[in-house]
Amino acid sequence: MISPLKPGKAIVIGGSMGGLFAGNLLHRAGWQVDIYERVSEPLTDRGAGIVTHQELLEALEAVGAPIDDTLGVGVPSRATYDSQGNILAELSYEQVLTAWSRLLQVLEHQFPAEHYHRGKALARIEQDQDSVTAIFDDGTRATGDLLVGADGIRSVARAQYMPESQPVYAGYVGWRGMVHERDLTPATRTALMERFSFCLPPTEQMLTYPVAGADNSVAPGDRRINFVWYRPASDRAELQRLQTDTQGRHHSSGIPPTLIRPEILDEVRAAATATLSPEFAEVVHKTDLLFFQAIFDLTSDHIVSGRVALVGDAAFVARPHCGMGVTKAACDAMALVKALGSHAQLDQALAAYQAERVAFGHAIVKHARNMGMSLRTDLESADERAMAKRYRDPDTLMRETAVSLQYLHLD
Repeated sequence: MISPLKPGKAIVIGGSMGGLFAGNLLHRAGWQVDIYERVSEPLTDRGAGIVTHQELLEALEAVGAPIDDTLGVGVPSRATYDSQGNILAELSYEQVLTAWSRLLQVLEHQFPAEHYHRGKALARIEQDQDSVTAIFDDGTRATGDLLVGADGIRSVARAQYMPESQPVYAGYVGWRGMVHERDLTPATRTALMERFSFCLPPTEQMLTYPVAGADNSVAPGDRRINFVWYRPASDRAELQRLQTDTQGRHHSSGIPPTLIRPEILDEVRAAATATLSPEFAEVVHKTDLLFFQAIFDLTSDHIVSGRVALVGDAAFVARPHCGMGVTKAACDAMALVKALGSHAQLDQALAAYQAERVAFGHAIVKHARNMGMSLRTDLESADERAMAKRYRDPDTLMRETAVSLQYLHLD
């Protein structure tokens, strides 16, 4: 009988969701784990909601996190509204919706604080047959048996070992924000606070759902409404315009919310009035910190190199229509730890991990691309037009947006 791989020392690069899932799961599996996060200060609320799935809840249970009514806001159903605020379609689908800050708090609480290191920006990696070493910008080094790259879409680990894998712009952006429930009119609270809601202007899509409040309270009255509004920005020139601040500086990796030009925000609020139902437009107008994210795809043909393994957005990025960003990172971490516990040699374990997650990554990115066809203005093939038509249908869109993997048929 072959002895399983003995847990060793793991270095995790990136201290957000993917890194915390990997770090927690490796720690519970007996590994000595240190997480290195490039940001010096505690990670703050990013003003984003997180859709939970059964797979995410299973990963939270595996890290020992409590799953109770304080995790998020439960909703029983979904609805799609027309531009006048009338319901076009409804779907029963129970789901728990949480906030980025709340989920981060849960994961941080489970990980030993003394092994979480802030202000550590990865510069490069060195490895040999026996070990792997992370070298940071400040000149310090950390050596271990395994390095997990969980450092996001601009991953330094991926840039070193998989430079051919680059983010590809999808041709549209997602405007985002949150509004406190108490600031909404009664009509908007009634329409949006108890369900996952959609509005579908031509070549656009907006969705909203309730999440915990700024203090992580889920009590009615304390909650917030979270939204994502997808709008075309079909070429690089338009994206560059959106990412240029009042001083003329272009922020190619994403413009900070406070630097978005006032005239851009005025354009977006005017478009909300013109194209969205009154309830959805109200949410946009009452958002204090309105910001956007450019939407990208990222695929990789391999996510392992020697003793380095990528997880989460460092490995694959699927457009947010699937609502799978955090869930995929959690599932990557689960698969990695399972592979490490099922093989006698590290290279065997990482090969098994790579085979499983590369296949899944390609499938989920393809599915998310198909869902995004309804937002494109430059459809060329018959297949693209068919997918656009499919995901302009409210019933189909509600059945496949941000749902558990068990409801998707991935190629």
